[in-house]
Amino acid sequence: MSAEQMAGDGTPPPARPLDGIDRDILRILRADGRASIRSVAERAHVSRANAYARINRLVEDGVIRGFSARIDQERAGQGTSAYITLKIVQNSWRSVREQLQELPGAAHLALVSGDFDVLLLVHTDDNRALRELVLTRIQAMPEVLSTRTLLVFEETDLGPGP
Repeated sequence: MSAEQMAGDGTPPPARPLDGIDRDILRILRADGRASIRSVAERAHVSRANAYARINRLVEDGVIRGFSARIDQERAGQGTSAYITLKIVQNSWRSVREQLQELPGAAHLALVSGDFDVLLLVHTDDNRALRELVLTRIQAMPEVLSTRTLLVFEETDLGPGP
């Protein structure tokens, strides 16, 4: 998104309303991010030019944040996955977020409500690497008050949503 499109406070303008065709395109791309424009157009019942323009608008509006592959972490050599909950110093979210995003294996990060403040999903080579990540990297952050590690025994990729 260009600087001209940003609001004065650095936030992007609100996305334009989505119609049924936009939702169909999102559903198609969620199921297959590698779908060709022609395939998307055919499945959404629009012209290729229309599909191309809509996808570009969805990207420009920040509705589509990117395209990625779904990875089998274990087959990719990252046999240990864990959710780590963190309690952090009040008002330190932005700083903690920046530090956590730089961690090797960090896959998902969320500021949440409840008994803890942050939920972090990580993938590591093994338990030893996970222990190192938690004990020497995360717990060493001065803003982190406590952590709890939840080891993932089995995962099921639910794939695309509705």
